[in-house]
Amino acid sequence: MRDQSVEDKVMLALKGYEWVRENHGSLFDRGAADSYYSRKPDPHYGGVGGESGKRHDVLSSKEIKEYMAGFEYNEASGDKKYYN
Repeated sequence: MRDQSVEDKVMLALKGYEWVRENHGSLFDRGAADSYYSRKPDPHYGGVGGESGKRHDVLSSKEIKEYMAGFEYNEASGDKKYYN
């Protein structure tokens, strides 16, 4: 794991769960999932059970950037759900 910047540490302290990319339901995870299922970008986090809590629509520009990072990461990988 990379060293966290002061900004990263503050963000995690203030926001928590949704900023850890490995967490199911995080901003990055939801962006990647929307891309995987060929959905249009709809920035949000949570709403998938477990510790993710209820769904939250993303309001801040930093949250949108984190969601879009996940979406764009999956788009670049080409990993898509194929329906029969």
